[in-house]
Order: sequence, then C-alpha cells, then structure tokens
Amino acid sequence: MADDTEKTEEPTAKKLQDAREEGNVAKSQDIVGVVVLLVAILALLMLFDFISERMLNLARYYFSLLGMPLGRDEMMDIALVTFRETLIMALPIAIIVAIAGVGGTVAQIGFNFTTKPLMPNFSKLDPIKGFGNLFTFKKMLDSLKITFKSFTALGIGFLFFWHFIEELPTVALFTLHDQMGWLRDKAIILAAVILIIIFVYAMVDLFLTRKEYFDKLKMSKQEIKDEFKNMEGDPHIKGKIRQIQMQAARKRMMSAVPTADVVITNPTHYAVAIVYDETKHFAPVVVAKGVDNIAIQIKKIARENGVHIVQNPPLARSLYAEVDIDRPIPDMMFAAVAEVLAYVYKMGKKQK
Repeated sequence: MADDTEKTEEPTAKKLQDAREEGNVAKSQDIVGVVVLLVAILALLMLFDFISERMLNLARYYFSLLGMPLGRDEMMDIALVTFRETLIMALPIAIIVAIAGVGGTVAQIGFNFTTKPLMPNFSKLDPIKGFGNLFTFKKMLDSLKITFKSFTALGIGFLFFWHFIEELPTVALFTLHDQMGWLRDKAIILAAVILIIIFVYAMVDLFLTRKEYFDKLKMSKQEIKDEFKNMEGDPHIKGKIRQIQMQAARKRMMSAVPTADVVITNPTHYAVAIVYDETKHFAPVVVAKGVDNIAIQIKKIARENGVHIVQNPPLARSLYAEVDIDRPIPDMMFAAVAEVLAYVYKMGKKQK
C-alpha cells in the first residue's frame, strides 16, 4: 500500500496551471516540425510558379553577362541582384513557415504568454552542474532518438533521391521550364515521403512527451491535501471562523429579542421572537429563533425585558421551519400571527 508521500496521483488543475505559468508545458517539437514542413510544402506549391519565374529571370540575367568583362562594379551588381531576387523568393516562405511554427505550438498547448522563462536564473550558470547535465541518461536517450529519426528519414529519402538521379540524363534534354516542372514533382514526392516518416515519429513523440510531462507533475496524496488547504484554507481554521461567525450572528439575534413584541413557543423546544412595526414592514418580522438551549435563552431574555411569551406549538414549529431571521412571515401565517399579536396588544406590549 502506497504511503502519502509517494507520487501516485494525477496532477490537479492548479498544478497544471502553475506549470503553464512557469512555461512548463507538454510540447512536442516533432509536431511543430511536421506542421512547419507541411506548410512549407504547401507554400512552395502555391508559390512555385512565382519562384520559377524569378529563378528563370535570374538565370537569364546571368546568361546576359556571358562574354562581358566583370569588374568590381559588375560583381557588386551581380551580388545585389542575386541577394534581392533570393530575398523576394525566400521571404514569403520564411514568413509563412514562422507563422506555422507558432501555430504548431499554439495548437498543442494553446496561447500561453509568460515571461518567467525569460527571467535570469543564475543557478543555471553553475559550470559543474551544467557539465553534468550534458551526460545525463535523458540527454543520451534524446540524442539516440534524434540520430535514429534522422538516419531513418535521410536513408529512405536518399533511396528515392538516388532513383531520381537515374532520370537526370533524360531530364538534361528537357527545356529549362520542363526541368523546373520535373524538379517540382520530384521535390513533392521526396517531401511527402519524409513528411510521412516524420509524422509517424511525431505521433510517438507527442504520446511520450505528454506521458513524461504528466508523470513529472504527479502528486502525492499529502501534496493534494496541502494544496487543498492552501486554496480553501485549513479546515480547522475554517471551522473556527465559522464558529465565530455563528457566535456573532447569535449575539446579534439575542440583542434583538428585547425589541420583540412577542415570543411564540411550543413551549419547551422552540422559541420564535416576532416584532411588528407597520411603519417599517408590511408584515411581522422574525428577529430571533432557536431550539432547545437557544430557545431557553430567548425565553430568558424575553422574561427579563418584559416581552410576552405565548405558547402555540404548531405556529412556533412552522415559523421556525419556514421563516428565516430578519424575514417577514408568509401570507399563510398572517391570520395565526395576527391573533397572537392582538392578544399581546390587548394585554399590553410589555409585561410589568
């Protein structure tokens, strides 16, 4: 049987939220890689004609320079034109890929803005501790996984690439436009193959990442109890506060008994004090009520202050059960209470 200190319980919602605020989230980089690669392929397909046209224009520009003397100014022009055209072709894809990277992260963990990971942590500057972290079992395992995934993807991709190379003698006879089309088709096939491989690895990595994440955040029974105490307050303290509140409410209630017009009892177990001020309320109001010891105290205070005590067991029980303190009596009790008040007014509101 596990003790209270063993971490066997799933993390609570507060524990998960605290981890998110610290920047500790279950994020798979492989999933981000799949999203980025997929979006990059789609972007290339959408912009292929645009990129092809820019590349053809750049090739024509280079061909136009054949046979011309190239000085320092000409070389500078070539560099500027090449940089400009490369930037025009690469910038749209770079922006789309950057957005895809953010989207891949948000899709896994939602939007989570926190600056805590950016705060300086000087304990991480310990060279001995940092050197030791380079040779942990987890680091070694992560390196093996990356190596295995890379060699698998590159190996299968190379087989397809080698098959494409065999077609190069035939492709060399194509026009430049047809060569670009062949290159596009083969690039799509190669990217799709690699994408499928990375997707399979990404699903496995997502499962392992989330499992490791939740395992690290597991809590012991004692931690859950402590968290509940911190969130809700210590039950002993809450009980003490509730007791003080009840005592204060009872004290206020007892202070209202001397102002009552009548106390209706059953006669031993129930006592209900009623006051009627037609200038303030449209109906008689219950200002105090109680059973057993509290009922005895209400009757004692009533006697000390000359308040009439009337025995009416059914009415006393009904008033106690149906009417809260400082609330008017319901319509269905008007007649019975009015009869009691009429008797009190006839006898005089206060006993001598």
